[in-house]
Amino acid sequence: MGQKVKLSTIAESLGLSTATVSLALRDSPLVADSTRDRIKEQARSLGYIYNRRAASLRTSRSGIIGVVVHDIMNPFYAEILRAIESELDRNRQTFILSNHYDSVEKQRNFIETLLQLGGDGVIMSPAIGTPAADLALAEDNGLPAILVARSVTGIDVPTFRGDDAYGIALATNHLIGLGHRTIAMIGGTDQTSTGRDRYQGYVDALRKAQIEVDSELRIPGPRTKQGGFEAAVTFLSMRQKPTAAVCWNDLVAIGLMNGIARAGLIPGKDISVTGYDDLEEAAIATPALTTVWNGQAEVGRMAARALLDKLAGSHAEDYLHLIKPEMRIRQSTSPHKAI
Repeated sequence: MGQKVKLSTIAESLGLSTATVSLALRDSPLVADSTRDRIKEQARSLGYIYNRRAASLRTSRSGIIGVVVHDIMNPFYAEILRAIESELDRNRQTFILSNHYDSVEKQRNFIETLLQLGGDGVIMSPAIGTPAADLALAEDNGLPAILVARSVTGIDVPTFRGDDAYGIALATNHLIGLGHRTIAMIGGTDQTSTGRDRYQGYVDALRKAQIEVDSELRIPGPRTKQGGFEAAVTFLSMRQKPTAAVCWNDLVAIGLMNGIARAGLIPGKDISVTGYDDLEEAAIATPALTTVWNGQAEVGRMAARALLDKLAGSHAEDYLHLIKPEMRIRQSTSPHKAI
């Protein structure tokens, strides 16, 4: 086995001090960019591997941030993650990612692993049923948590998400303004704060317009394109024959539109459909999807910034930060046609 390369070896080969080399390998702003790049290139050529564990013993920081969400295959979470990654990259932080698929146990194992690795903090969209005690355990053991997209009751943890009740009310009011009165809501679950808030926004908008809230017009559950596609059968067989649908998210809306089209109807003309999140796919769907922008990039950026500030000793006074959603009106909605 070859001899392990030391900092002093790199320093001597470049005619620099060991302290300068150490600072450069830790991406310290005290070292000029050109010097830092030269040191890193020499370290690579000599086969030097930075010992993060040893460094963490000296600094009490590992430079590792954990991020855990429901499913990164969902573009909603992918857009949040992209913003988190960009913010952490600017601050030279490394992150490790996990999907929990709404398994509290899987999420708990990930947090325990972060604690074992000496992680500096965690950003999470908590699994359904996450107990406040799990977050308290992380916080009490030096792993500060920031929540995105969903809230957990019983603990004050900084949380960043869209104002879901307001956002769904925007979509519902848009349909009401087009003359629709029989409006279904497709997807979501009351097991999450997001699901409860979005359904409440739908209910509030109907009541404000003096439209009766009919539980039969709700199809809970779907959160994917496949789920929306399958829900089209139930939607089209409803006794009241809804003329419009407010969908839990863009994926459900696109799936529902595909199901409607498969049945021989024209989404956007025969039946109006709204989505939620304004994913990249929404604008290029057929028809282009009317939806609600939910500020995923802002949520990710603000969450990452809040964690970095917390690690630097700054504490925000407010725990809940709501991004105000905005309507994006496209082709999938149109005025109600009287029969």
